[in-house]
Amino acid sequence: MPMFRQLSIKLRESLLYPAYAVALMWGIHLAQQVFNFSLVNWGILPLRKAGWSGIFFSPLIHGDWGHLLANTFPIFFLGALTLFFYRRVAFASLLFIYLLSGLLTWALPFQGGWHIGASGVIYGLWAFIICNGILRRNLRAIALALIVVFYFGGMLAGILPGQESISWQGHLAGLLAGVFTSFWFRDTIEKAEEKPRYSWESEPTEEKTFLDPNIFEQPKAEREHQNRDNFSGWFSNRT
Repeated sequence: MPMFRQLSIKLRESLLYPAYAVALMWGIHLAQQVFNFSLVNWGILPLRKAGWSGIFFSPLIHGDWGHLLANTFPIFFLGALTLFFYRRVAFASLLFIYLLSGLLTWALPFQGGWHIGASGVIYGLWAFIICNGILRRNLRAIALALIVVFYFGGMLAGILPGQESISWQGHLAGLLAGVFTSFWFRDTIEKAEEKPRYSWESEPTEEKTFLDPNIFEQPKAEREHQNRDNFSGWFSNRT
């Protein structure tokens, strides 16, 4: 029962935090529509001083309802998977991907106007989960990576240049951020990935040696005396 309770709490938290993120994105976009204002200038404008603040705010801003709807399910689903299966590194990884995807979008010499939307973070989570399957090389991580590839395999086309009204630059930056984050945390093993330690592995084992291990620590005179005693005993037994 305690294990089931822990899993239920873990699942609830893994769903709750992505739900908060989705609610925040929807709330911001709804406020723009109701009060008729735009936050596009809070997005990322590559290599421009005016656009660096988008590193922190652009994932929360969307151009229209279609844009927001397209990002809602992936950010919720991939975020929940990361939080549930990679809990030890999840929050740090999300922060890495969030900031690094925005920084790369701003810093790399990409062309184009303002970049907004959570797609960079989505591509980062996508790449993070897939690369974990490659780097961690355990059945759990590989199975999770295959699920993500199966459901979101078409996302790879989103990094191809020349797509109108699509921030392929942000997608590519997010993918690079996810790969880097997976590599950075590759040695942090989750509890479910730890190999079980069997009882016999913790039991001390006695080493059997042909010679007495203390024989080389005895003084030379003591060894010679012991050898004479052994020889005398053997000779007396013979006679």
